[in-house]
Formats: sequence, C-alpha cells, structure tokens
Amino acid sequence: MKNVTEYADYRIADELGGLELLEATYQHQNFSRHSHEGYTVGVIDNGAQRFLRNGANHIAPQDSIILVNHDEVHDGHSATDGGWSYRAIYPLPKQLASIQKDAGLNLSGSVYFPEPVVHDPELAGLLRLALHNLYHSDNRLLRETLLYSALIKMIQRHGKGSNDLKEPAQAKSRMMLVKSYLDDNPQEDVSLEELARLAGVSPFHLVRQFQKYYGLPPHAYQIQSRIRLSKRLIQQGNSLLDSALKAGFHDQSHLTRHFKRTLGVTPGHYARQFK
Repeated sequence: MKNVTEYADYRIADELGGLELLEATYQHQNFSRHSHEGYTVGVIDNGAQRFLRNGANHIAPQDSIILVNHDEVHDGHSATDGGWSYRAIYPLPKQLASIQKDAGLNLSGSVYFPEPVVHDPELAGLLRLALHNLYHSDNRLLRETLLYSALIKMIQRHGKGSNDLKEPAQAKSRMMLVKSYLDDNPQEDVSLEELARLAGVSPFHLVRQFQKYYGLPPHAYQIQSRIRLSKRLIQQGNSLLDSALKAGFHDQSHLTRHFKRTLGVTPGHYARQFK
C-alpha cells in the first residue's frame, strides 16, 4: 500500500520455515500497544522511531537496531516530523532457538535481548543487506547465508539466556493460566469474572496483576490473541470476513482497524502473500 508519506510492504520469506518481514515508511502511523509471537528486529534507514518497551520510552535513530522480545508489549510512532523508514523481521522463538543450537551457543533458556536499542554499525549493515536480499534476490543460498550470519552475530553480541533473568514471582503462575486460556480461546466472549475464577483471584487483582506481568489488561491481550488467530485463518485461505468473525471480531472493519494498528498493514495486504 502506498501514498505520499506512508508505504508498507509485508512479505513471508521461505527462510527459517516462513519468516515475516516488513519494509515500511511511516509518518502518521501510530502503532497501538501490542505484542508479537516473534521477536521484532528492525533497522532504521531514515528518521527516528519512538517506542515503548519495558514501561519506558526509547528512541531509535537512523542506523540503530530495535530489539523487542517475543510477547513483549510495545508501541511505535515517529520521533521526528518527517517520519521514519525501517526494515524489520519477526523471527519466532523456535526459529532463534534452532539457530542458537546450530551455532553451538550455550544460552540458558530462550534468547532474551535486554537492550531495546543497540548501536552496532557492523550488525546494522549486515541486517540491512540480509533484508534487502530477502526481498530482491532469487539466490536462496545467498539469502540464507546472510540471514543466518546476521542472526547469529545478533545473538552473540546482544542476547542472553532468559533463565539468567530473575525468576518471576509465584503469583505469575496464576496469570499464566489466564494468558493460556486467552491464547487457546481468543474467539470466546469470556467475562472478567470467569477469568478471575480461573486464576483464583478477584477481578480487581486479575486486571492489576495481568497488566503487571504482560503489559496489557486482559481485554487488550485478547485483541492480540484474536489478531494472531485471524492471521492463521487468512493463511489457511479463509476470506477476510470469515477470518474476522471466526477470530471473535464484530466484522471485517473491526479486524482491519486493530490489524493495521498492530502490524502496520491491512488484512488485505497480508492476505495477498498467500495467494
């Protein structure tokens, strides 16, 4: 989709069993607070992006790298009047785990990136080259070599093991039950009281604790789970309307509004990758 100040090209690459990638230029795009199943790895080509991660705002200027861990709540908008351009990939935890294992990296647990913005010119150049070739080269060996090299270097330089982090409080196990329910049943019209009974806490404590651990209140996290389900339904060939309704949205426009604010592209743009 393209106009004077906004452009986004979303694709699925064959590498790593299906890797989501995005090239975009935004001026007015305002990403709502959301999370992804995969990591967000972005290189800023021009301008600067401001985004929330870990409860604090960060600015990623030109040639810096944005790193957001999987399931980590973040948002995004321009930090300058002229907007920003960037390239991004969204590798899944299992994809990075496979690369980590193949490379013999001995990290404890899943890969975790502690810094939201890193300034690493060599890695930025390698990521930019890898992303360019994922879009424009038909040489599979070249694409895969560049991608693997960039991701391994990124893990080695800026990653650590998630098990090295402070263990979560015991109360998180109750919130994990709620999160798992919303992940497994995103289309259900479940009430706050029902979720509170599942967790064994009051509705007030559920809202407060869930947001503490996952960065979003339960209803906002449910929207993210519904978007993920709609993506799977679209990939399977369902129409946009059917995908919206089966995922629990009121109608197609309801899906489109949340989809665009979360992914930066419309469901129609996303669906074209699977035709």
